[in-house]
Amino acid sequence: MTTIAGKAVLVTGASRGIGQALVAEALDRGAGRVYAAARRPLSHPDARVTPLLLDVTSPAHVSAAAAAVQSLDILINNAGLGLGGDLSDRAAIEAHLAVNLYGTYDVTQAFLPLLAESKGTVVNVSSLAALAAVPVMAAYSISKAAGFSLTQALRALLAAQGVRVQAVLAGPVDTDMSADLAIPKASAQSVASAILTGVERGDEEIFPDDIARTLFGDWPAGAVKAFEQQNAALLAA
Repeated sequence: MTTIAGKAVLVTGASRGIGQALVAEALDRGAGRVYAAARRPLSHPDARVTPLLLDVTSPAHVSAAAAAVQSLDILINNAGLGLGGDLSDRAAIEAHLAVNLYGTYDVTQAFLPLLAESKGTVVNVSSLAALAAVPVMAAYSISKAAGFSLTQALRALLAAQGVRVQAVLAGPVDTDMSADLAIPKASAQSVASAILTGVERGDEEIFPDDIARTLFGDWPAGAVKAFEQQNAALLAA
């Protein structure tokens, strides 16, 4: 168990959607400092918010952001790219991987020294598309599956440093990314609240909406989770 109150939290992709809602929710829960990172950072009326310029695909931005943060307890890798289309365009796959896989990896590596010092937490915001591909968003699904595998690997590898790694596996959320999908969607605010509740509980996988919970609420006791833990045990062998 942990608490958001008094903690330093960094949210990528913080200018809209789930990221913007996460900033508001962290403030509501008493965060001591919230770093709101985005490609176009916005000013915020709360003095606890520090805007950061951060394009997660830019090594210079990542390095500068890491240098600007003195301490960090919770890193939320929320920045994401989600476009429609089939698999006819390799460049589209590479663009999604650049943000949703390598962006998450690079930001995590940059802030790892601070997180190891605080015995902090990495939260990677993924999607149910990581578990079952959405063919109309094929490149997105591939990148989210890769990002979820990265999350599982980081969880095992960073445990020795006292850093916890959590995955958010969300269903459809009412944001700009899903605006063209005529399906039921959870609000960004409700998802942000559920994410931070899961962070405080220490859930390794957070299913923050009704669709996700209905489909995968038994995940902690399932075969995939057991297999992940079995594989992680190889580190001690």
